[in-house]
Amino acid sequence: MIKPHRLGWVVIQLMLTKILNYSLRYTSALSVALAVVFVAITAGVVIVKLMEGKIGMPRLMPKLVNQASFWKLFTTVPVVVTAYICHHNILPIENELKDPTQMKSIVRKSLTLCTSVYIATSFFGVVLFGDHTMDDVLSNFDGDLGIPYSSLLDDLVRVSYGLHLMLVFPIVFFSLRLNVDGLLFPYAIPIAFDNKRFFSVTIALMGFILMGASFVPSIWDAFQFTGATAAVCVGFIFPAAITLRNIPGIATKNDRLISWMMIFLAVSTSTVAVTSDIYSIFYVDEGITS
Repeated sequence: MIKPHRLGWVVIQLMLTKILNYSLRYTSALSVALAVVFVAITAGVVIVKLMEGKIGMPRLMPKLVNQASFWKLFTTVPVVVTAYICHHNILPIENELKDPTQMKSIVRKSLTLCTSVYIATSFFGVVLFGDHTMDDVLSNFDGDLGIPYSSLLDDLVRVSYGLHLMLVFPIVFFSLRLNVDGLLFPYAIPIAFDNKRFFSVTIALMGFILMGASFVPSIWDAFQFTGATAAVCVGFIFPAAITLRNIPGIATKNDRLISWMMIFLAVSTSTVAVTSDIYSIFYVDEGITS
């Protein structure tokens, strides 16, 4: 059995990786496998309970009773947007490829895999827990699942997903550190060749992240606001703005039209999402069940 302090040391070593080497490659693959384990366990529990006749027909539509419950539906949009933000990893990963032309295929396959995991998780989660499905479905795995070895399965789900988050974080942090360094020190030598700057930026970012994790009461709240602001900018507004700027002079009229549409949709949906998030915080709503 892996001791916690040894696992923590492994994660710290991955955090200090200066290039996207084989270590991050294999840990990323393992993190995806652990996410699949989570889906497989959930699906297995659903199948067992269906065979035993312990699962009823879940409600297919949300229950809306007032205006607040309607606006609360929009708080899920930023979370979905955040789930698909991978733009900051594309260029660093492409630079490490022997054949950069494979990048498009890699992105398509990654999005397909992620979408499959997201859909499977949401489907089996709703079928299993029904009206009792929480914002964070992991919170549902802290009680009796109604099948043998329920406690063991709860622990397996939590451990597998906890390890998944620990192993996927270093590659996300890699891009974060690289981009923050480029923003703060645009004319300096690459951070991989400056140990002092490398460790300073790493410690500062980790301190900020740990402080934020300690003070944010719910990860759902964090995803709601970051998804409605930063994620929308990174995923839609900034790429569209780059296309409109058209420095290489290759953007067509259709490209510019699509870019303006992306900006309009991003700004409008972000405004609605932020308003809904703020409204849901100050208004205790009992009229909607997710």
